[in-house]
Amino acid sequence: MPTIKILPHPEYCPDGAEVSAPAGTSICEALLDKHINIEHACDMSCACTTCHVIVREGFASLNEPDENEEDLLDRAWGLEPNSRLSCQAILAQGNVTVEIPKYSINHAKEVH
Repeated sequence: MPTIKILPHPEYCPDGAEVSAPAGTSICEALLDKHINIEHACDMSCACTTCHVIVREGFASLNEPDENEEDLLDRAWGLEPNSRLSCQAILAQGNVTVEIPKYSINHAKEVH
């Protein structure tokens, strides 16, 4: 089962974390299942950029982004060549390391 290492993020994961998830799971689903409440304003339907992550290691082990994801990523804050929408980045067998950007473009963020 692949492991996702999440680099520290002051709001979502202050100490960083490592979570395991079955191949075929999106990064977003895996984080949410482990109570790392990454934003996902469009409910993981590939219609926004709030679940944007930067894949620091293991990028090649993920599925290829489709055209819709690539178009949306162009609007993401802090875009890098190894950026993905975590709702669309599907785990295979390799481990990945991700960084959740400091900011997202979410005009209606819910506060819990």
